[in-house]
Amino acid sequence: MSKMVSHKDDSEVMNSLKTARGQIDGILKMIDEERYCIDISKQIFAVQSLLKKANMKILKDHMHSCVLSAVSEGSGDEKIDEIIYILEKYIDRS
Repeated sequence: MSKMVSHKDDSEVMNSLKTARGQIDGILKMIDEERYCIDISKQIFAVQSLLKKANMKILKDHMHSCVLSAVSEGSGDEKIDEIIYILEKYIDRS
């Protein structure tokens, strides 16, 4: 069985997600205050960037641990298919 990675002590992931959470609260306040649309949009893009950064770190860790472990155990196809599915489903195609 491949090992799982814990991210609760990963300061890079946690800091990105906590910052994104704070920015989302700020965006909600901006909307309540009827701030300029472009300013709100810029903040949304900033949150998306933070979420992308955290997600890439999680996927990188997954490949270096779960996928690598599964491959060494001879059962890597399923883990590789999971990565391909995520990339196909969620990667920005615009």
